Amino acid sequence: MPDHPRAIVPTGHVEPVPRRVRAVLGGVVVLDTLRARYVWEWPPYPQYVVPLEDVAPGVLADEGEVAGTPVGTAARHGLRAGGLERPGAALVHTGDRVPELAGHVRLDWAALDAWFEEDEEVFVHPRNPYARVDAIRSSRRVRIERDGVVLAESASPVLVFETGLPTRSYLPRTDVRWEHLTPSGTVTQCPYKGRTSGYWSIQGVDDVAWCYDFPTRELTPIAGLVAFYDEEVDVVVDGVRQERPRTHMR
Repeated sequence: MPDHPRAIVPTGHVEPVPRRVRAVLGGVVVLDTLRARYVWEWPPYPQYVVPLEDVAPGVLADEGEVAGTPVGTAARHGLRAGGLERPGAALVHTGDRVPELAGHVRLDWAALDAWFEEDEEVFVHPRNPYARVDAIRSSRRVRIERDGVVLAESASPVLVFETGLPTRSYLPRTDVRWEHLTPSGTVTQCPYKGRTSGYWSIQGVDDVAWCYDFPTRELTPIAGLVAFYDEEVDVVVDGVRQERPRTHMR
């Protein structure tokens, strides 16, 4: 049994989205809806599907191909807006496996320039309505090692508890042994935390540590702190070495 709550929503589950959802490509709003639905194509998080009527006219181009998805078959479409083209970026569901999806389209998140829930930009994928992400200050002593080399050690971590993932320890920069880390140009985004402001590699492992200098308001306790992938390092908490987790992240 893992040491953290698992993502337990089954594939094919559908729920209404009570938020206004918009997506933009090439400066054009290609969808604007109050009728989006969450659909889980796999347990960790959902995707949006929206009624065809709520997609801007003329932006979808049928490519004459039928695609299989975890929730049934769909007609593949290209996306055109603002002088940009995104081949194969839209799937219009037939509803053969999940009837509620008939007449709904799922747009590839990465094919769009930006997504918004109400007036706030959302990154990577929709926020899971069944997930929690809490950042809690702690006095546990956390030590991060790799191959016997101490990379960081702190008695004032902020612990991030996120449904479906192991606990992440965010540590003050003054408690990181920077002589072992090399900065990289990697930037990633998270729907719950925002956009990273730094990544670092160590010998043999690229992009093993990161930080958010300006996280979302819900995660402000982690601002400026550094976290490591527990999957790639040894984590010792209050003198007890933790088992390395296996996740979809690494």
